Amino acid sequence: MRRLLFLLVVGAGGVAVLLSLGLWQVQRLHWKEGIIATIESRIAAEPVPFDTLAGPDPAADLYRPVTLAGHTTGEDALVLSGRKGEGAGYEVIAAFETEGGRRILLDRGFLSEAGRGMPRPPVALAVTGNLHWPDETDAFTPPPDAAAGLWFARDVPALAAALNTEPVLVVARLVEGDAQGVEPVPVGAAAIPNDHRQYAITWFSLAAVWAGMTVFFLWRIRRRVG
Repeated sequence: MRRLLFLLVVGAGGVAVLLSLGLWQVQRLHWKEGIIATIESRIAAEPVPFDTLAGPDPAADLYRPVTLAGHTTGEDALVLSGRKGEGAGYEVIAAFETEGGRRILLDRGFLSEAGRGMPRPPVALAVTGNLHWPDETDAFTPPPDAAAGLWFARDVPALAAALNTEPVLVVARLVEGDAQGVEPVPVGAAAIPNDHRQYAITWFSLAAVWAGMTVFFLWRIRRRVG
């Protein structure tokens, strides 16, 4: 009886713990889906003219759609990137002067490795895009290669200092004008990880296995005793 009682307690306790972990992942799933829905609604909102924003705030204005017109200055930085099916390439972060006289960062989009050496002189552009302050740096991010103009993350404050702009980045969604071989890569919620459904299924599956094993061992013990 002691063995039966011990096994029953361990089995029930294990199932309870695994079920609680699964339920926690379900809660996290709903939380993450809410965040993604909020981000998608911000991205899809009606754009406002950028020059009407006195000082965009990284928290309040994250993903805000904007329109702007002006020209690139011919100064840019290449952020190491890549694209499925195309291989390595770069995100082109350009210094951009708006018609209102402001100088900001413009993420023009993806440039293939083959296009790296192509000239990108100043060009007039009309842009619809989204404000963004990417969180892409950590202790392991290499410093930029100043000689090659190569960066390893979209570090907005550092890029702004290097290109002498406001610490504001607009990621292009639609561009009117000479793209100079650069293809816009709009912001989106698709890159936000949301694996909580798979985690929940894993914990619930483990709970079912644990329960099945507990029942099996209880049956074996009862059979031996009988």
